[in-house]
Amino acid sequence: MQGDAATIAALFAMDPAGLGGVALRAPACAARDDWLALLRTLLPAASPMRRVPLNIGDTALLGGLDLGATLQAGRPVALQGLLAQAHSGVLVLAMAERMTAGAAARFGSVLDSGQVLLQRDGLDSVLPARLGLVALDEGADEDEQLPASLAERLAFHMRIDGQAEDEESPRWTADEVLTARQRVGRVQMAPESVQALCAAAMALGIDSLRASLFAARAARAAAALAGSDTVEEEHIAVAARLVLAPRATRLPPAPEQQEPEPPQEQASPPEPAENPAPEPPPEPPQDPQDDAKNEENDEADSQPPDPQELAERVLEAAQAAIPAGLLASLKIGALQRAKSPTSGSAGAEQKNALRGRPVGARKGEPRAGQRINVLETLRAAAPWQKLRRNALASTSAPGPARPPPYSSASGRAPNSSPLSPSAPPPATAPRIVVRKEDFHVTRFRQLGQTTTVFVVDASGSSALNRLAEAKGAVELLLADCYVRRDSVAVLAFRGKVAEVLLPPTRSLARAKRSLAGLPGGGGTPLASAIDAAAALAGQIKRKGETPIVVLLTDGKANIARDGSPGRGPATSDALAAAAQLRATGVSALLVDTSPQPQSSAEQLAAAMGAQYLALPYGGAQSLNQAVRAVAGRN
Repeated sequence: MQGDAATIAALFAMDPAGLGGVALRAPACAARDDWLALLRTLLPAASPMRRVPLNIGDTALLGGLDLGATLQAGRPVALQGLLAQAHSGVLVLAMAERMTAGAAARFGSVLDSGQVLLQRDGLDSVLPARLGLVALDEGADEDEQLPASLAERLAFHMRIDGQAEDEESPRWTADEVLTARQRVGRVQMAPESVQALCAAAMALGIDSLRASLFAARAARAAAALAGSDTVEEEHIAVAARLVLAPRATRLPPAPEQQEPEPPQEQASPPEPAENPAPEPPPEPPQDPQDDAKNEENDEADSQPPDPQELAERVLEAAQAAIPAGLLASLKIGALQRAKSPTSGSAGAEQKNALRGRPVGARKGEPRAGQRINVLETLRAAAPWQKLRRNALASTSAPGPARPPPYSSASGRAPNSSPLSPSAPPPATAPRIVVRKEDFHVTRFRQLGQTTTVFVVDASGSSALNRLAEAKGAVELLLADCYVRRDSVAVLAFRGKVAEVLLPPTRSLARAKRSLAGLPGGGGTPLASAIDAAAALAGQIKRKGETPIVVLLTDGKANIARDGSPGRGPATSDALAAAAQLRATGVSALLVDTSPQPQSSAEQLAAAMGAQYLALPYGGAQSLNQAVRAVAGRN
């Protein structure tokens, strides 16, 4: 992808709004700055290129009420947001991997509609905002990714590893890009080319239709950049390499090898006839006009390419450009995207009106110690100042003049002073009229503590297979919980019982000691283990914390709840216990630690309502990475 950086910059500079943008995954390095500088030189001079900070507010981004100007003018004054200011330009999003889902939804809405709907603070307007985005992804780990809803709306996904760009990579000037930008509207694309791109997207496992649309736009832009008015095969290959390849979720299936046809038996030569037939007369000479018509027909037949062959060549170009190691991380990434909304390192949200992190304001009176939000209160009162002042002036209009009760040189009553309580205050109108319905109080969000309950299978079958890897993975996860100041608990089950080796604690040393002395062998009382995990999770929830159950087992239960052996009753009891755990609403993860994925473990995960993860060949590090992805530890 390093050599295609200049090509992506040129294509994106031609049509920023149509191509959506570029998801640029790169550390803060000189190579990234050079690419941004190249993009700036290729954009038209009238196209703004603005940077967006990570924690930008809605007013600065979308626009809203200019509070200072409104209070000074006595009428609503709108403030134009950054999205509207960047119309016909490009926005650069810093640290986009940390963007919240709400911010990604706002940017996605503007990319889809090309306009900003400003309907807040008494304002109602529609502002144009056709622009492109460059999302800078500085994530160090694979679990730190740009929000999927925003990445889907960006045509190009590019990586820069900090190395110098290839000297032989193509370069274009701003004049060449401007000329191609004026030509791209005249470029024609055959339906066979569109079908080839759609077929390549399906073969690579790309479900979104936006990818095919972006690829078609990129192909037309590549043709315009090459000075052509029609999209050729090389332009389609460029689009497939730059747009489709980075989005691939699977490799295309290998072509089925056709079995060779069995050799046909050679027919015996015909016997010569006694009376051979006379030779046919020579054919009459053809008309030259007929030859010309046949040549025209042959040329017409040879011009349109075979859609199947074209799709195969485009797919080969896209497959050759798939980055190394991309498909290897797709499984963990898919599990991370499919995680339960209640799972994660942060506990459940708790209602608290006085403590926690401020998350906005709501309408209401400051009662029971709640904090009034002065800015939002003034914002709610600002649009009504002119009406309220007029109403206040009409109610406080002076009546008919009356003579003063006393007449003196000083103009005031005897034995009175300027500070006398009986003297009326001067009639001055307030600068800001705030009413009861304008009050806003600050809302707070407080997250409860998370306690991860590790349930480790130490039975004979598990000890024979993956107990050592399970111990290593649990130790790595325990260290991760310790860094985040979460509590951990460890349960182990073997023989006929399940016991709590470590109650909820933050001590990493105690957790490691409890795992180090864990023996293996015996039966698999899976139902008792799930019951014990559910009971411990209930205790954790009653303390106001959020439990997460991580069960590491092969799913082969052979000890029933009453301690009697038997695989049939033990399996039934385990499924019943799993259904009871699911009814409690506890987030759970089942890691199948058997050498081969077991259907029994998958059925148990479905009964628990848990995420199922089968890693038959993974070690402690891969188990840790997968569990962190599913548990949401970003």
